[in-house]
Amino acid sequence: MTNVFSKRPVVALVGVADQTVAELSTYLSRVGFDLRATMLHWGGALPSLPSDAAIVVLGDRLTSTEVGRVLRQYASGPVLFLVVSRPVPLVERVLMLEAGAADVVESPLHPRELAARIGGLAGRLGIGARETLVLERSTVDLKAALVMTRGNEEEQLSSGQLALLRLFIANPHKVLTREDIMTEAPAEREDAFDRSIDSRIVRLRRKLDTDSITTIRGTGYRFDPPFP
Repeated sequence: MTNVFSKRPVVALVGVADQTVAELSTYLSRVGFDLRATMLHWGGALPSLPSDAAIVVLGDRLTSTEVGRVLRQYASGPVLFLVVSRPVPLVERVLMLEAGAADVVESPLHPRELAARIGGLAGRLGIGARETLVLERSTVDLKAALVMTRGNEEEQLSSGQLALLRLFIANPHKVLTREDIMTEAPAEREDAFDRSIDSRIVRLRRKLDTDSITTIRGTGYRFDPPFP
């Protein structure tokens, strides 16, 4: 099978429940993946996988036998397989890995965890690597401009907030003056009436739920990443 990668990595879902596909479709698209869903109709023939798929997720609607058949047929190719398995004995999960699965996890699986695992596999392929920033109580997906809290809540960063955060990331432990911020990360049009840099910093801190952006009185602001 020829694997032709698009600009957005293609993820194929095989044997995944319709409701789960609907939940994942919006989420995975937002974090940078194209999604294709395929249902299996077992009559002896194996499913035809998308030729441009980079990663294939085999859902928990498949039996271990069905998963094994797909892996034996396709796992020697360039595609990476992630198996979402029903709770099964450890030996069955090991057999799936030995048959060629790149990752095996048990259901139920939260969309955020699945997206993170898919992102990890995409990184192994050298495609669609996610840009993430880990803070004390949240993780930021910089490509999706999405803040994900430890409680699985999500908030979108505005374009101005993302520009401001990227400016801090590019200058760790360096004091940025108000002039630096106004020049390199100007306010968005809808916020243009608010000339206070302080207000922008406060809103960004609150959305990120972080203490890593420090006010240096009379000078500006400094970003000290909590993790190296």
